[in-house]
Amino acid sequence: MGNVLQREEMDQINGQDRFIKSFVEEEVYNLSKQVVYFPVRHHSPACAFHLKKTIEEYQPEIILIEGPDHSNHIIPILTDERTKPPVSIYYAYASGEQKYVCYFPFLQYSPEYVALVEAKRRQIPAAFIDLSYGSRLESLEDGHDLKKKNEKLSYHDERMLAGSQFIQRLCQTMKCRNFDELWEKVFEIDGIRKQTKDFVQDVFAYCYLSRKCYDDATLEAEGDLIREAHMRQKIAEAKQKHARILVVTGGFHTYGLIEERKTSYKIQKVQEEKIYPMVYTYQEADQLNGYASGMPYVHYYESVWKALEKKERAPFSKSALMYLPQLLKRLRDKGETTSTADAIEAYSLMNGLAVMREKAEGGAYELFDSVLSAFTKGERSIATSQPIETLRELLTGDGIGEVAPNSLDVPIVRDCKDRCKSLKLAITTTARNQKVLELYAKKSHREASQFFHCMQFLGTEFCTKETGPDWMNNRNVNLVRETWRYSYSSFVEARLIESSVYGGMVKEAAAHKLADMVKELPQHQSHELAKWLLMAVVMGLEELSERLFESVVESVRQDGHFLSLCKTLKTLTILLEQKRLFGLSETERLENLVEEVYYQAVTKIVEQGNPNPNELDELADQLKFLYMLSEKRQADDSREIFSDQLRELLRNDKLPAKLEGVVVAILCNLEVIDRAEISRRARAYMFGSPEQMLHTAAYLHGVFIVARDYLFHQEEILRDLHQMITALAYDDFLQVVPELRLAFTYFSPMEISMLSEKVAALFQTTVEQVTNPVIDERTLRDARMLDQAIKEEFAKWNLI
Repeated sequence: MGNVLQREEMDQINGQDRFIKSFVEEEVYNLSKQVVYFPVRHHSPACAFHLKKTIEEYQPEIILIEGPDHSNHIIPILTDERTKPPVSIYYAYASGEQKYVCYFPFLQYSPEYVALVEAKRRQIPAAFIDLSYGSRLESLEDGHDLKKKNEKLSYHDERMLAGSQFIQRLCQTMKCRNFDELWEKVFEIDGIRKQTKDFVQDVFAYCYLSRKCYDDATLEAEGDLIREAHMRQKIAEAKQKHARILVVTGGFHTYGLIEERKTSYKIQKVQEEKIYPMVYTYQEADQLNGYASGMPYVHYYESVWKALEKKERAPFSKSALMYLPQLLKRLRDKGETTSTADAIEAYSLMNGLAVMREKAEGGAYELFDSVLSAFTKGERSIATSQPIETLRELLTGDGIGEVAPNSLDVPIVRDCKDRCKSLKLAITTTARNQKVLELYAKKSHREASQFFHCMQFLGTEFCTKETGPDWMNNRNVNLVRETWRYSYSSFVEARLIESSVYGGMVKEAAAHKLADMVKELPQHQSHELAKWLLMAVVMGLEELSERLFESVVESVRQDGHFLSLCKTLKTLTILLEQKRLFGLSETERLENLVEEVYYQAVTKIVEQGNPNPNELDELADQLKFLYMLSEKRQADDSREIFSDQLRELLRNDKLPAKLEGVVVAILCNLEVIDRAEISRRARAYMFGSPEQMLHTAAYLHGVFIVARDYLFHQEEILRDLHQMITALAYDDFLQVVPELRLAFTYFSPMEISMLSEKVAALFQTTVEQVTNPVIDERTLRDARMLDQAIKEEFAKWNLI
C-alpha cells in the first residue's frame, strides 16, 4: 500500500510494511499454527471468496466467528437448506423501562454466513464468540451510545473503520470519492485476483492502520477492548480442545485478538435477552439505507458472488451485462425513452473508465458513471434522474429472505405469514403493494380489512390505508371500498416479535393490547370506551367486543357529560347502521343502548345554556346530530322530548348567538315555531345595539349549520345583511368578516352560484361583476413590485 501515499512518508510506511508483513506471516495467517485469524469486512464477497479458499487449504477442526455467543443455538437454523438469505438474528434486551434492539444480518456472500455453511458441509463445529448484546450494553459505562441513544441497529458497526484519518487520506490520494469506492477498487476488483495470503495481508494492513488512528481510551469507550477480551477467552477455551482453529472476525479486531493485554474486564451477565431468527431484506442490509456496517448495493455484490461461485473470469463485467438489460426494461416500464444503443454505450464507457482508473474491471461506480453519461439526456436534474435512481433500485434489490421452520419461530410471526398467504397478500418482496377491498361485496375482503386494521393497531408499519371509511373519526363512512398499501420487511417482523408479549396470534395480540389500553380509561368517559368498542369490531375481535359492550353500558350510566354522551351515541349509531358490514346478527341490546344514550343526551340539552366558549362548535355539531337522529326515529315522544328541551334552552337569555341560531333552525324544521322567527331574531342582531350587531355572523353561522336553505326562501335577509354591513364601522367590519365567511362555507358551489345571482339582482348587476375580483391579480402584483422599487429608490436618496 506504500505506493499510494505521499513520498515523504515512505520511510515510515516501509517500516510499518515490514512489521505488518512479518506479523501476518507469523501470527495472523500462518497455516502451520494452531490458530489462524482471517480478517474480513462484513458482507464482502472478496473476503468470502478467499475465506472459502482458506477453509479448503487449512482444514480447520472448528470455526470461531465474531457474533454474540448467546445465539449459537440459532446456527442450525441459519445453515438449514430451507433458509434463504438475507436473514438476521434479532436481539432484544430490556433494562428497566427501556428496550433495546439490534440485528445481526447474513447475506448469501457474508463471510460469517459462508463460514457457517462451510462448517456444516464439512461437519465441523462453528461458534460465535463475541459478547451477547445485553452483556455488551451492561458491561460498558452507561452502555455508551448504544444505550444512551439506542440508535445502532446493527450488531457490527464499521464507522470507526471507514472514518479513520488513514482511510480519509488514502481516499484522497487514490482519488476515490468515498471509502466504499476505495474498498471496491483495492479489495473487491483487485482482491479476487490476488493470492489469499496477499489478500489477507492487505486487509489486515488496512484495518491495523485504521485502528492505530484511535487511542486505547477511544477503543475502550466504544466497547472494542472488552469484546476482544471476551473473544480471546473463547479462543483460549477452544485451544484446549482443538488443534486447528480458524477465527473469522472483522479486520478491525484481528490485531486486538492477538496482542497481549493484561487489563481485565468485568462482564455483566444478563438473562432477559430475546433472540430470534428472522427474515431480512436487501434494502435494510444496504449500507446507504442507514445500516452501519457492510457494503452498499447488496444485490449487485450478490450477483458478483454468484459469478465467482461459477468461476467467471470477469465477475463484475458479467454482473453489469445482467443489470443493463434490466435497467432498459425497468425504464421503459416507467415510460422513459431509452434504446438498446444506450445500454451498449454504457457498457463500453464502463470498460473505458475501468482502464482509465487502473482497474481490472469496471465495478459499481463505473457502472453508475457510465449510465449517468449514456442514459441522461441533457443536464442532470430531478427530471432526468430516473436512470440513476432506477439503477440504484436494481443494484440494491427488493427481495426478502426466508427462515426455515423451527422451534424458535415466533407464533405471531408465523400466524401473520399464514394470514397473508390465505388472504393472497404478496410478502415475498419489499415492494409496496396495493390492495383494494370491496367491503360490502366479499367476505374475504372484510377479513383482509380486519387483518390490516389489526396490523396497523399493533404498530407494525406493515400497512397504511390510503382511502376508505375512517370509522374512528366518523369520516367518509359512506365509502364502500378500502385501498391499502402494504409491504413486509424485517422491521415488520421485529415489531411483531415485540407484540408477541400480547399473544401468539395477530388477533389475539391486538385484543390483549386493546384490553390493556381500555383498563387505563376513566369509567365515566363512555365516548372513549365506545370508540375502542368500534375499533374492536372493525378488527373483528368478537370476544373482546362483547366485554367492551358491557363496559360501555356501565360507563354510560355514570357519564353525565353532554358532549361525551353525544359522541358515544354517534359511535353506537355507526355500529347499528353498519351491522351488516360488521357482521352483527344480534342487535337488540345495541338498539336498546342507543335508545338509552339518546334519552340521556337529550335530557341534558337544557343544561347547555352557558357553555365553555371552546366547546361551542362541537355543541352546535352535536345538536345537529341529535336533530338528524330524531328525524330517523318513529316515536313521537322522542321528538317531543327533544323539542321541549330545545325550547327550554332557547328561553335562556345568555345563550350564545351561534347556539341560538342552531336551536331556532332546528325548531323551525320541526315546525315547532314559524320560520319567520329566524328572520326576526336575525334582524334583532343586525339592527340592535352595536354589541348585538357584532354577533350577527355567529347567529347566521348557527342557522346555516342546520338550515342553509333558509337563505333561498327569505331573500329580504340579504338586503338586511347588506344594510348592516354598510352601517358597520371599519374596525367592526374586520371583526365580523371572518365569522361571516366561515358561515358561508357550509354552502355548496352550486348554492354559492345561486346566492351570487340573488346578490347580483340586489345590486342590479351581473353575476360576473359580483364574483370577479375588483382588481386583477397581475395588476395588483405589478403595483406591489413598483411600490417596492420606489421605496428602495427613495431609501437610496434618504427620502424615507
